[in-house]
Amino acid sequence: MSHYHSDNSELSVTEDAKQQRCARTDGEPRPSILTRFITSSRWTPPWCRQQPGREFGYNSGIVLLSAFASAVAAANLYYTYPVLNKAADDFGVSYERAALIPQLLQGGYGIGILFLCPLGDVFRLRPLILTLTLATTCTWLGLCLAPSFEVFTTLSFLTGFVTVSPQLLLPLIGTLAPPERRATAVSLVLAGMMMGLALPRVVAGIVTQYTPWRNIYWVALGLQCILVALMWLFFPDYPRPDPNNTQTFTRKYLNILGSIVRMAIKEPILAYGCIVTFLVNAVQASFWTTLTAHLAGPPFNFGPLNIGLFSMIGVGTTILIPVYAHFVIERFAPYFATTNGLLLTIVTVSLDCYTGDVLKIGGPILQAFGVDFGVQLGSVAYRAAVYKQLPANRANVIFTACAFIGQLVGTSVGNTVYARGGWQNVGIFHVALALLTMVVIYLRGPKEKGWFGWTGGIGLRLENGGAKEKEPEEGCSSDENSTGV
Repeated sequence: MSHYHSDNSELSVTEDAKQQRCARTDGEPRPSILTRFITSSRWTPPWCRQQPGREFGYNSGIVLLSAFASAVAAANLYYTYPVLNKAADDFGVSYERAALIPQLLQGGYGIGILFLCPLGDVFRLRPLILTLTLATTCTWLGLCLAPSFEVFTTLSFLTGFVTVSPQLLLPLIGTLAPPERRATAVSLVLAGMMMGLALPRVVAGIVTQYTPWRNIYWVALGLQCILVALMWLFFPDYPRPDPNNTQTFTRKYLNILGSIVRMAIKEPILAYGCIVTFLVNAVQASFWTTLTAHLAGPPFNFGPLNIGLFSMIGVGTTILIPVYAHFVIERFAPYFATTNGLLLTIVTVSLDCYTGDVLKIGGPILQAFGVDFGVQLGSVAYRAAVYKQLPANRANVIFTACAFIGQLVGTSVGNTVYARGGWQNVGIFHVALALLTMVVIYLRGPKEKGWFGWTGGIGLRLENGGAKEKEPEEGCSSDENSTGV
């Protein structure tokens, strides 16, 4: 009995199969098992399959599912921080060597973004995301059972490498959402990712304080299995990008990588968005990194659990950002929405660092809210603007890479500034970056076509009904002489 139905999916698969048979008669090798699995529409519930007259568009269900998936996947990168000391004791290594675990997780994640996320413009998203989610589940099971430090670190790198599904879901939502709801939808998925950053540190700290450290990994494995089931049951099978493109996989993939590089140097809105994302992520990473040392020392002398509870402030900001996106980012130009957040950051940093002991513990709490909420507004505003004008998946690769580099730079510089000058100098560093970000966003107006200037006026309010049509990318046009994937 056939697994396929007489619908658009069947026609697409049939055409792919014909191209593959023709390619093999010309000496083209048979596609690998992995390629056939990713390009297949099998194992898809009927309600998730493409059918004549039914298109899977934007709805609240896919946004919430993407937000949950992003939270679970992002959390995998942060469970390890509160358990490093116990993991080091268990494996019989020093704490400094155990610090390789989060470094390898983050390193694998960065490499996965660069080399796996472009596959979202080659394969259909459902089988690709399911494959990555299932691979993450398998490597995470290995982490739960790893008998040695060497095995654990290797699996940590592989886990980070395949945990990139949020960076495929984010541009999908940015593409599906109508212009008047794009910022809210994107902010909800980003909020899920931020939940995945904030909650694991608190939960892992509590669980590890009273039970063996591996238990938090088993809890995470359960969440990962739930995610696999939910994605299989409810994630729609969206059409393959550019189905008329008959280029070989290698040629198409290399063209996509090349187009990503060209976009970064040819599209002003993307370049400005990347600079803003780099700077605001540097501020955020620097703050949360140095906050631990600040709270652990005098006059607070907090323990790990109390320090970890500060991450709960991030939960509050993730709730407020979609609200701000709905009422401000969707209605006003990116520079205006970003400026408000940067001013909030500057004010709260100044109140904490330059009012002495007047605010006491209220100072760090106020700054945590101002930094975590204020700087994220820039990322949301510019992502929404870029997704309106450019191919979302490729733009997101550059965005995320800049955010990742910004976090690394912010962590390194922030630690150095704190070690040499203390908390107040870190505040100066954060204010300087916020002011630099404001300078950048005011170099180019929202209606300017070139790299600098304000041609066309201030354009304070957005005209969401006039979203620019995305232009086809170079190197992604159909080539009738090329063989299919």
